[in-house]
Amino acid sequence: MKQYYAIKAKHPGALLLFRVGDFYETFGEDAIKASKILDIVLTKRGNGTASEVALAGFPHHSLDTYLPKLVRAGERVAICDQLEDPKSVKGIVKRGVTELVTPGVSFNDQVLERKSNNYLAAVHLTKNETGIAFLDISTGEFITAQGDRPYIGKLLQSFAPAEVLFCKKVKEEFYLSFGPDFCQYALDEWVFGYDFAYESLLRHFGTTSLKGFGIENLREGIIAAGCILHYLSETQHHDISHIRTISRLEEDKYVWLDKFTIRNLELIFPQHTEGVPLIQILDKTVTPMGARLLKKWVVLPLKEVSQIQRRLDTVEALIGNNDLLQDVTHYLKQINDLERLISKVAVKRINPREMLQLSKALEATVPIKELLGFSNIPALKKLADQLAFCDEIREEIKYKVKPDAPMLTNLGNIIQPGIHAELDDLRAIAFSGKDYLLQLQQREVKNTGITSLKIAYNKVFGYYLEVTHAHKDKVPKEWIRKQTLVNAERYITEELKTYEEKILHAEERIYTIEQQLFNELVLSTTEYVGQIQQNARVLGVIDCLASFACAAVSYKYVKPQVSNLNALHIKKGRHPVIERQLPPGESYIPNDIFLDTDEQQIVIITGPNMAGKSALLRQTALIVLMAQIGSFVPAEAAEVGIIDKIFTRVGASDNLSRGESTFMVEMTETASILNNLSERSLVLMDEIGRGTSTYDGISIAWAIVEHLHNHPRARAKTLFATHYHELNQLAEELPRVHNFNVSVKETGGKILFMRQLKPGGSEHSFGIHVAQMAGMPNTVVLRASDIMHHLEEDKIRQQPDKNHLKTIPKQQYQLNMFELNDPAMKRLREIFEKLDINTITPVEALLKLNELKLLVDAQKAPGKK
Repeated sequence: MKQYYAIKAKHPGALLLFRVGDFYETFGEDAIKASKILDIVLTKRGNGTASEVALAGFPHHSLDTYLPKLVRAGERVAICDQLEDPKSVKGIVKRGVTELVTPGVSFNDQVLERKSNNYLAAVHLTKNETGIAFLDISTGEFITAQGDRPYIGKLLQSFAPAEVLFCKKVKEEFYLSFGPDFCQYALDEWVFGYDFAYESLLRHFGTTSLKGFGIENLREGIIAAGCILHYLSETQHHDISHIRTISRLEEDKYVWLDKFTIRNLELIFPQHTEGVPLIQILDKTVTPMGARLLKKWVVLPLKEVSQIQRRLDTVEALIGNNDLLQDVTHYLKQINDLERLISKVAVKRINPREMLQLSKALEATVPIKELLGFSNIPALKKLADQLAFCDEIREEIKYKVKPDAPMLTNLGNIIQPGIHAELDDLRAIAFSGKDYLLQLQQREVKNTGITSLKIAYNKVFGYYLEVTHAHKDKVPKEWIRKQTLVNAERYITEELKTYEEKILHAEERIYTIEQQLFNELVLSTTEYVGQIQQNARVLGVIDCLASFACAAVSYKYVKPQVSNLNALHIKKGRHPVIERQLPPGESYIPNDIFLDTDEQQIVIITGPNMAGKSALLRQTALIVLMAQIGSFVPAEAAEVGIIDKIFTRVGASDNLSRGESTFMVEMTETASILNNLSERSLVLMDEIGRGTSTYDGISIAWAIVEHLHNHPRARAKTLFATHYHELNQLAEELPRVHNFNVSVKETGGKILFMRQLKPGGSEHSFGIHVAQMAGMPNTVVLRASDIMHHLEEDKIRQQPDKNHLKTIPKQQYQLNMFELNDPAMKRLREIFEKLDINTITPVEALLKLNELKLLVDAQKAPGKK
C-alpha cells in the first residue's frame, strides 16, 4: 500500500489501476468511483482494522472490457503494471505507470469510433489572438490554428474534441468563452511558454525551423501544439513517430460557418434525438478514413472555385463511368482502418490479426491504383500516382504471419513454418512429444496389463500416470507415487519427467521466438509508416468522392455551376434531409430561389406556420454548402456564386444555465450576424423578434432588414422569413427587397399547405387553424377565433390601440349537459353516439327526435332535479 500511495501521489487526478497478481485493483475513492462506473463489487481491505480501505478490482485480461467504460465516463486512467517478473524477484515487485489513458489520448478500439476522429485539443487564451491545436493520436493527424474567440469556438464545435487542455489560470475565462461542457484538463502555466513549445516541436520533427509546415508565424498556435506534445509525454506516450507533420488550418481558405449555423443546419449532429443530420444522408463512404474526412469536408466548405470544380468534375466523371465507380467501391470495402492500423505499428501496439488486416488493405490498394491510373480522369490519375504499392512489406507479412494467427502474441501459432529453423524443430518436439506420450501410455498398458491407465497433466505435478485402486497391485516398483485420490493413485517415472521437461521447454521457447520474430516484423513495417499514411489519406479522398457520386446517383442530384459571380440561382431546389424522411409515395415540393446583390438582395417570405418557410431557408443553405464541398445538389439546376460566410438565425432555445432567455439567445445570434457581414455572405433569418411583444418584434425586424439593405460595404444575400406582414411594406421603399409567400389553400374552414413559393406577400398566418390541427381543445380554438375577428374589425375601424383589449367580448360560460353526472344524460349521450346521420331516413329521424324529447321531458317531471 505504501508503494500504491507513492504512485498515486504522482498522478492525483487519475484513476489508478494497480496491478496485483492477476488483477487490476483500485483503492479508496478510486474504488468507490470504479465500482459505480463498472458495476463491480466494492469490498474492503483490512476490514475492521485501522488501515481499512475500500477495494474494487477486475482480472487483468479484462482490461479491454473495463478500460473503455472508464474513459467514456470522462476518467483519466493511469495503468500501473508490474515492471519485473514476480518469479525472479524476492519481496515487493517493482511497479510503475506504463500508460495514462485519457478521453483524448487512446488507441483502444473500444474507446475510438470508427467513423469519427478522437481529437485532443489544446487552447491557449490571450487578450488578442487565441491559439488552438488538435491531435488525433490514433491517426497521427496534427493541426494548429489561431484567431479570435468566435473562430476558436467554431473550431471546437466542428471538431468536437474528446478532451481539451488549457492553462489553470484561465479556467474561468475558458468557461465564459466556450462553455463548461467539454471534458477538460488544466495544466500549469509554464507549459504555455513559447520557447518551450517551439523547442518541443523542433525536437519532435527533427527540423531547424517550422517554416516548412507553414506555421512559423502562428505564435499562439505553436504554443497550443507544444502543449499537446508535453501532455503526451506526461501521459507516458513516447512512441509517437507516426506524428510526422503538423498542418495549418487557414481561416481564409474555408467558408465561415459560425457555431450557431453549424448547430441550426444540423450538419454533423442533430438538434433533437430523433433528428437526422446532413452527414447521415451524404455519407456513403465504405472506409473509416473516408467517413472521418467527409465530416471535415462538411464543416469546412471550400471558397476556391478551382478546388471545388476539381471535386465536382471528378464526381461527374465517376458517375459517367459506373463500372469504374463499382470496381473502386468494391476494393475500398476490403480496406480496413489503414490510418489507425499503421499508427498502431508506429507505437508497437499492433496484434498479429491486425497485421494481417494491414497486409490485406495494402493488397486491395494495388487494383485501386491500377484502375485509377488507367482511367481518363485527371484528378483520379493524380491521386493514383500518390498511392504506394509497398510490395515488400505486404509480401513479408503474408509470408511470415499465419492466416489464422490469434489476436494475442502470447498464444503462439503466429509465424508460418519454414521461417525459422529452430522454431520448426521446437514445434516438432512439442507436438511429436505429445505423440510420444500416447505411445508411452499404450506401451505401459501392454507391459503392466493396467487397461485403465491414463497419462494426464496438471500444473502441480506436471505429467503423471493415473491408476485406479483396482489395478494398483500391478504397478511396477520403479514408479514413484505422488498422490493418492479416492479412487486412484498418481505416479511419475524418470522417462516421463525427461519428456515433460523437453516438451515444456520447447513450448516456452516457441512463444519467445515467435514474439521476437513478430516484433522484428513490426519494426520492419515502421519503415513504411510515412508511405502507408499517405495511402490512407489518398484512399480517404477517393472514398469521399465515390461517396458523392453514389449519393448523386441514388438521390438524383445534379452538378451545380460554381463561379465567382455574386449571385445564387437555385431551380427546383429540395431539402436533402427532409426529402429522404417523407413517407413512401409522397414527393418533396421543390422551390426556386434567386438572390443577387443588384436586383433581389433580400427576399421576405411570409406564410403560416408549418407551410415550409424554415425548410426553404435551410435547404438554400444546405444546397450552397453541398456545392462548395464538391457534392452534387438536390435541385433541377443550381448556379452558385461563391459564398464566403453562411449565417443562420433559425429556431432558438433558452440557455437558462447562463441566465439567457430565448429572446436573449436570438438577439445574441443576430448581433453576431450583423457584426460579421461580408459582400458574399448568405444570411438566413427565421421569425426574428418573435420572443418579445408584437410592436417590439416588428420594429427590430424592420430595422434589421433596413440595415442589411443599406449596409455601406456588404450587400449580403438574405432570406428573411417572418409572420410580421407589416414588413411587406419594405418592398415598396427598398429597391432590392422583394416579397414572396409560401402558398396555402383555405377550403371549408380548413387549410391545405401547398409549400410553393409565390411572388407577393401574405396577409394571413392561419395560426388558429394550425392550433386546431395540433389538437387544441375546441373551446379554446373557437374563443381564439372570436377574439381574432374582433381585433381585426377594430383594426379596420382604426380604433385606438389601448381600447382593443377592453372591447373584446366576454366569454359566455355554459355548462355542457354531457358532463353532468346524471344517468338520463348519459343515456342521451349514448343515443347520440349510436346515431349514423348518413344512413338514417327522415321518418326514423323524427321518431328518434321524439324519443329524445320524451327523455328530456322525463327529466323535467316533478320530483326530478
